[in-house]
Amino acid sequence: MKPPEGYTRAKPAQVCCLVKSLYGLKQARRQWNKELTSKLHQYGFTQSAHDNCLFVKGSNVNFLALLVHVDDILITGANEAEILRVKQFLHQTFTIKDMGYARYFLGVELARSSSGLFLNQRKYTLDILKDAGILDAKTTDYPMSKGLKLDTETGTLLSNPERYRRVIGRLLYLSLTRPYITYAVQRLSQFIQSPRQPHWDAILHLLRYLKGTPTKGLFFPTHNSLQLKAFFDADWASCPMTRKSLTGYCIFLGSSLISWKSKKQTTISRSSQENHGAWHQSFVNCESPYVLKDFQLSLSLPIPLYCDNKAAIHIYENLVFHERTKHLDIDCHIVRQQVLNGFIQTTHLSAKHQLADFFTKPLTSHLFHFFRSKMGLVNLNPSPS
Repeated sequence: MKPPEGYTRAKPAQVCCLVKSLYGLKQARRQWNKELTSKLHQYGFTQSAHDNCLFVKGSNVNFLALLVHVDDILITGANEAEILRVKQFLHQTFTIKDMGYARYFLGVELARSSSGLFLNQRKYTLDILKDAGILDAKTTDYPMSKGLKLDTETGTLLSNPERYRRVIGRLLYLSLTRPYITYAVQRLSQFIQSPRQPHWDAILHLLRYLKGTPTKGLFFPTHNSLQLKAFFDADWASCPMTRKSLTGYCIFLGSSLISWKSKKQTTISRSSQENHGAWHQSFVNCESPYVLKDFQLSLSLPIPLYCDNKAAIHIYENLVFHERTKHLDIDCHIVRQQVLNGFIQTTHLSAKHQLADFFTKPLTSHLFHFFRSKMGLVNLNPSPS
């Protein structure tokens, strides 16, 4: 650190060597994380290799899970006495403020009842609507029109692009509990560099939809199966500007939706088989099954992998490659190896039951509401216990 003004003992070109991190420095956050991780390891916690924010300790009734976000910590476990001992250790080490049973965590409301756990971002949603000035606007039935065409050239540039970027950032965080806006937010986020009026109009349409569903969120029932199942789909060459494909997936634990994504592929796929093949490989590397093992849950294998592309499934099951699939050799061998190991099982299903369509394309109002009903979402908070 450069010597502060008024300090005369430092010689020219000398700097101060810090023996303790100071708040506000670039390296302070890393030093804090390093110190917290070190103390948790000393107490007996193990850091997850698949999610560095997760720490686990013990087993069976003494199992503890601790989730860290900077200096906000969420602790859960079956033994309340063990939780209190961890809190006491953290207080003696760092001096903490105990907020009791979790009601809010990083803007997410947690409501518990005998039937399960409900996650919602109602207040956060209303704050977004208030800032946009549309609390009195009419609601819409779906987040994005099916026939909407957006590009980087149509319409006038916004005079205040920062407003567009700010709303997109907040919507990305809102999608933590609102999977049904994931596709729309992903598509609108493609234009944050030079947003135009049609892009802003699409955001207002999305916000009007959110106005009609402020209390909808994810519900995790108390009694649930521990069977994982995944739905994968890809919309081949759907981006009109780059001709890159859009891929999406959703993963369920029993009836509960635990992971989902909508993402434009980084390269251009030359066929729909290649499109699905590359994305199926990403499921093999997906963290969800491995994080569940950190929670000491025994998974039932193989994991069903539902896909509506028969050609992709046949490639995994057929050991013969030809010229049209030569470039898929590595990707397909990785996926096929997991199939042979019994880790996943590729299963064909009809396109009208492909839940991953929810994350790859705009849907008609009927299909949108049908797929949304399958996502384990509820509209009213369970009565907290």
